[in-house]
Amino acid sequence: MDAKVTEVLELYHARIREERSAPWQEPPGGQDGGQDLHMYAIGPETGQLLNILARSLGTPTILELGTSFGYSGIWLAEAARASGGRLVTMELHAYKSAHAREMAERAGLADWIDFRVGDAVRMIGELPDKLDFVFVDLWKELYVPCLEAFCPKLNPGAILVADNMLRPVSEGARAYGRAIRAKPGIDSVLLPVGTGIEVSRYAPANPA
Repeated sequence: MDAKVTEVLELYHARIREERSAPWQEPPGGQDGGQDLHMYAIGPETGQLLNILARSLGTPTILELGTSFGYSGIWLAEAARASGGRLVTMELHAYKSAHAREMAERAGLADWIDFRVGDAVRMIGELPDKLDFVFVDLWKELYVPCLEAFCPKLNPGAILVADNMLRPVSEGARAYGRAIRAKPGIDSVLLPVGTGIEVSRYAPANPA
């Protein structure tokens, strides 16, 4: 990590500490109403693990589902830069994506990120490239639809990570856990890191 990246991560960490110490307040319009300023960030332990896993791949195409305000994207983009890869990050709300882009520019990582705004399932289907790493951290009811959309695009050896698999308890996350284990050629393990992450690897018996 260079000084610019470290500085930006520290700004995020200060915001995470402030958010987690403050009383919960429902955002105007609800959590998906377009005015939610909560980060719901993964935290440094999960971020560092994402970085290590993504760095282990050669020139990876990385897909992040759920840009939010850009914290996890800093970890993933730093890995993309270090390994000669690229990050594609998708977010429903433009104001969150804009903040993430601003922070990535401040960290010197924007050149390695493709910011996309809109419906994740549709945008996954429009991707021209195969995928080597996928991080799933958006609304839980979209976990399985996104899985079905990106699975046909996985390269052999691709790594998949899904967040919030233990907390908060969610039927969408449980459904993802069942679905990922039912996919041929995918090995998967649930790890008690952060709020729980499902780490999976695609290793088909007869790669195309």
